[in-house]
Amino acid sequence: MWISESDRAFIRGNFTALKEPAIGGIPAQRLPEVVQSVSHMLADIEKNGMDAVLKYSRKLDGWSGNNVEISQAELAKTGDQLTPALREALAAGAERTRLFALEQREHLTEFEMEILPGVVVGQKYVPVPRVGAYLPAGRFPILASAFMTVGVAKAAGVPSVIACTPPTGPSGGHPAVLHAAYLAGVDRAFAIGGVQAMAAMAFGLLGEQPADILVGAGNAYVTEAKRQLFGRVGIDLLAGPSEVAVIADESADPELVAADLLGQAEHGPQSPASLVTTSPPLGEEVIRHIEKQLETLATRDIAGPAWRDYGTVYVAEDRETAVEIMDLLAPEHLEIQTVDDNYYHENLKNYGSIFLGPWSTVAYSDKGISGTNHVLPTGGGARSSAGLSVARFLKPLTFQRVEKEATPLLANYVAAISAFEGMEAHKTTATLRLTRFNR
Repeated sequence: MWISESDRAFIRGNFTALKEPAIGGIPAQRLPEVVQSVSHMLADIEKNGMDAVLKYSRKLDGWSGNNVEISQAELAKTGDQLTPALREALAAGAERTRLFALEQREHLTEFEMEILPGVVVGQKYVPVPRVGAYLPAGRFPILASAFMTVGVAKAAGVPSVIACTPPTGPSGGHPAVLHAAYLAGVDRAFAIGGVQAMAAMAFGLLGEQPADILVGAGNAYVTEAKRQLFGRVGIDLLAGPSEVAVIADESADPELVAADLLGQAEHGPQSPASLVTTSPPLGEEVIRHIEKQLETLATRDIAGPAWRDYGTVYVAEDRETAVEIMDLLAPEHLEIQTVDDNYYHENLKNYGSIFLGPWSTVAYSDKGISGTNHVLPTGGGARSSAGLSVARFLKPLTFQRVEKEATPLLANYVAAISAFEGMEAHKTTATLRLTRFNR
């Protein structure tokens, strides 16, 4: 997430860089060894089924239990292992994410209209039958992932949602991750991680038919598994390292801006963070505050390298140039902290989710507490696509109903086009109806 030399040709205004990335570019997500390893595992699991899934679970995750499924009774008890404060926070996140998804669903409009006399067309939304959700529990257990995947799918009306999460011990998954899945309404949950989890859901090895769509973030191996399985099943998106960008001017608090940039950089050592500002002094102050905060930050061994290797600070000559730069960066998360946030909200086009004003921060969404979805496009994907929403679990199915009297309005045109194309059978389907109509 940086402005390359070729990008500069597309920015009309002037800008300078106060900080360039030490490495730059988007980290490679498809290392040859990852691709090869995932291909081998998927072929093995497709051929040998659950025996291969359990083999990889024991080898890669240290699994030694007998039953990989966590029953509903066991899920209901997972909250007993958590503090009351955490349980309350998770309940709030699950409910707010559900409410936002339900409101999105209400605004997906079904319709029916008579486009011509006797020709009725329309659209209705039908949920996919089966969803497989991956709930990560690696370096950081991302508890809100269940709300964004399982919970939103259930809000869409998906009948069957299963979830897999890596075992964090010899016989079970992370209790907080499982409790979040329980609150989100998961139908079945399994302590399986990595490629083997994606394969088990896609190949129908968990006592269910194969999943129709796989959702949820994971490491490079999980992401590559989703890529290779795409086509056989649907997917939400191929997410890379988490990203954050901030547009700020002289009115912004540099300490807050620095904290918000580091808040996403701690996701991983390849997580880019970028500041675009119209104020050179603000840019300098943010850099200073980042260095200062890193001195005492518990996750500085992660956030520090991320900022050093992938962090950027650009100074734009005006707000129009700031918009051009940011639309090229197309960040996953975008914060706006300026005297005219509405201008940026109205003019920016490329981002996963936007956070307006100094009182908004990405973490509110990351943890599910503000209700919006945190499964978002990275690596410039926001230029062409949006993040996960209730709409991803709903198929907009079209229909048409033609009455006899409408036949001349359709058949003659279809016959003419089909004849020109040389598609005689298409022409016949229209002319047969026209003949019957004329009788």
